[in-house]
Amino acid sequence: MEPLNRDDPRGWVSWAIARVEADANRSADTHLHPFPLPAAWGVDLYLKDESVHPTGSLKHRLARSLVLYGLCNGWIGPHTLLVDASSGSTAVSEAYFARLLGLSFVAVMPASTVPEKCELIRFQGGRCHLVDDPTTIYDVAAGLADCEDGFFLDQFTYAERATDWRGNNNIAESMFAQLSREPHPVPRWIVVGAGTGGTSATIGRYLRYRRLHTKLCVVDPENSAFYASWTTGDPTVRASGSRIEGIGRPRVEPSWVPTLVDRMIPVPDAASIAAMRRGSALLGRRVGGSTGTNLWGAFTLIAELVAEGRRGSVATLICDDGHRYDHTYYDDGWLAERSLDLAPHDAVLDEFLATGRWTG
Repeated sequence: MEPLNRDDPRGWVSWAIARVEADANRSADTHLHPFPLPAAWGVDLYLKDESVHPTGSLKHRLARSLVLYGLCNGWIGPHTLLVDASSGSTAVSEAYFARLLGLSFVAVMPASTVPEKCELIRFQGGRCHLVDDPTTIYDVAAGLADCEDGFFLDQFTYAERATDWRGNNNIAESMFAQLSREPHPVPRWIVVGAGTGGTSATIGRYLRYRRLHTKLCVVDPENSAFYASWTTGDPTVRASGSRIEGIGRPRVEPSWVPTLVDRMIPVPDAASIAAMRRGSALLGRRVGGSTGTNLWGAFTLIAELVAEGRRGSVATLICDDGHRYDHTYYDDGWLAERSLDLAPHDAVLDEFLATGRWTG
C-alpha cells in the first residue's frame, strides 16, 4: 500500500501504523531454543532467540513499540525527523522503522560504539552522531530533535510504557505460548538484563497480570547503576557505564521499575564473555555479550535448583547476533588489552556443566 498524501497528517499516520503492524505480522515471533543440559538434573533451560528479528536483536520489539507510541500520541508525522540516544542496537532497529515510513533518523551514540553497529545503522538509512562524553547523549539527542523539528524517541524514558504488557504478542506472552507444551511450561525463573528496563518491566508486569508463580531475575554487568540502586533503594546511584553492550547503564533510567524484580545477580564482564563463548559453542550459533550475562545468571539459578533437588525450567533470551562482536568480545587481543581473564570463569562453567554445581 502506497502512503497517502503527506499533506494529510491524520491519513498518513493511519497508513504508517498499518505499515508497522504489517511488519509485526511478518516477523513478531521468534524461536525458543532448548539449551543442552543433563536430563538427570530435571531442569530445562530455554533461550528465546531475538537475534532473528529483521534488524538482528531484541531491540526490534522496542523500536516498533516506540514508533507506534509516537504515532498514536500524535508526536510523529509525515515529515518528522526521528532522533534517539543509543549504544547501538536500538538505533539499528529505529533506523529500520524510520526508513519503513520514509522518515529520516539520527542516532546519538558514544564515540566508543563498535564500528559494526554504526555500519548497521547506516545500512538501514540512519545517520550517526557520535559524542565523546557518553553522559551527554540524552541532552544532545533532545537538542537535535528540538533544532530540526523532530521527535526524540527517548527509549530510556518510554520503554516501559510503550509496550502493551497485558499481551498483544509481547515477549512474555510469546514465550509462555511457546513453553505451553514443554515438561515445565511455567518456568521457575525468567532471566533478563536491563538497559532501558523495558523488557524487565514488560515481563514483570505480565507475570503479575497472569498470576504466574514465575520469578524475575535481572542480571547486571560491571559498572552499571541498576544493581547498586536495587540493593540500596537509592535511585540516584551513578556508575561509569557497562562494557557489555545493550545492558547496564551509568544511571538508573526512568523506565527501570525495580519493584517488579525478585532478584538481581551482578555479573563480572569476563564472566559474561566466558558464558557467551561457551553458550555459542553449545548452541551452535554465535551470541552476544548480553546473552552471556543472561546465561551466567541462568546457570547460577539452575545450580541452586539442582542442589535443592527441585525440578522445573528457566527461560532467558538470546539478545542479538554475536557476529556484531567479532572484533571485540570474540577477539582475544581485545580482551588482553582490557585485562579480561576468562580462565577463572571458564573453570566455573566447566564445573557447572559437568556436575551441576556452581562455584562462581
